[in-house]
Amino acid sequence: MKVNYHKGIELPGHELWLDPRGSRPLAFVSHAHSDHLGRHKEVIASAGTMRLMRERLGGGKRVLHTVSFRERFSLPHRPGLEMEILPAGHIFGSAQIYLESGTSSLLYTGDFKMRPGLSSEALEWRNAETLVMETTFGKPYYRMPPTEEVIAQIVAFCRGTLEEGGVPVLLAYSLGKAQEAICALLAAGLTPMLHHTVFKMTEIYREMKEGFPGGYLPFGAEGGLEGRVFICPPPVARTSLVRKIAKHRVAVLTGWAVDPRTKYRYGVDAAFALSDHADYDELLRYVELVQPKRVLTLHGFAAAFACDLRARGVEAWAISEENQLEFAL
Repeated sequence: MKVNYHKGIELPGHELWLDPRGSRPLAFVSHAHSDHLGRHKEVIASAGTMRLMRERLGGGKRVLHTVSFRERFSLPHRPGLEMEILPAGHIFGSAQIYLESGTSSLLYTGDFKMRPGLSSEALEWRNAETLVMETTFGKPYYRMPPTEEVIAQIVAFCRGTLEEGGVPVLLAYSLGKAQEAICALLAAGLTPMLHHTVFKMTEIYREMKEGFPGGYLPFGAEGGLEGRVFICPPPVARTSLVRKIAKHRVAVLTGWAVDPRTKYRYGVDAAFALSDHADYDELLRYVELVQPKRVLTLHGFAAAFACDLRARGVEAWAISEENQLEFAL
């Protein structure tokens, strides 16, 4: 199956794009983060992604193909191409797409992770001839600590700040990371108070995801921030909204926090490695599970990870950047 890269993955033989930037005639959208959305004429996505995408992009005349996980389907105007979407474990509704055409098959991951999440579906996979995978953390340095350990650190940070009479402020993307933090805090008996952008996304989670907990509050609710944990997107930390909080401590939630310098780069009191991407070991494990004949990497350390795979005997190339080639001395 022929694969091109130009601001997104293109399958030229089938006139289908995977997570392209900009508008395309027909596109698979893996999840509803803004860097994966576009105003396409025709969209394939999961129900969760469709709902979140509608909130973020608004209406518009688009042909929408809302597909259930593990449902085999094809489109009348794309004969000979069988498709199936699988949970990606990244955020709620995030999906991979598996494609078959004749005797060839391809699995595209989009952003994914193998570690279980509190607010996303668990990852699944299929064996495929070609694997196109995101490699955000594609270097050995990026090995995430156990999620339970990270959550315990976040809860301890919040409790310690509250016991000192302060307000813990957690910086997390409004879609995905924030909902993981909300689930963890509620399970620990803490009350999250949410910035309006986080609250809007979280209400959709409650609408769409069975069992998503209540008990969080919108910012400005009765009682204010006293005794509560404020969750907001990272840019809000630089605004007067946070600066006006009399006594507060700020922590950022990001996978890049495996680097101890992260808190200084963000200018915060603490950084916790809560990630919604596969780390280096998970990337290797995923290749083992899929058993592809060819791997195409993109995003993050794409060239470095492809180089590592070739050293392990796997044909692999970075599709989104220049490859690092090895020469025998």
